[in-house]
Amino acid sequence: MKRANGLASLGGLVYSTEHGRTCPDCRKPVAACVCKAAARAAPAGDGIARITRETGGRNGKTVTVVRGLALDEAALAELARTLKAACGSGGTAKDGVIEIQGDHRDTVVARLERAGFKVKRAGG
Repeated sequence: MKRANGLASLGGLVYSTEHGRTCPDCRKPVAACVCKAAARAAPAGDGIARITRETGGRNGKTVTVVRGLALDEAALAELARTLKAACGSGGTAKDGVIEIQGDHRDTVVARLERAGFKVKRAGG
């Protein structure tokens, strides 16, 4: 039996800086990592939209918060956009939570029920 010598015996590429940093799980470049995309695609909610009003940590400003929707980031951002337009105020969608500036619980509940979501008022 003949023994192979050199880099070919190691099964191909040993080390390369062509792509920069790689993900330790999927071994792809960090910019093209499929592990993070799979984790982001999994919704965190249980499908029941919980509407609350919060003021804590916002210098006394009231914010309507929607949690528990099982939507991906793109759908959540689109829903936040329509809710902000319906309420006539600003807000954001991040980390699976929609925040609308001001106390718009009645409007948000009505819009979400009309869109077919199961809605609960949570908190006080």
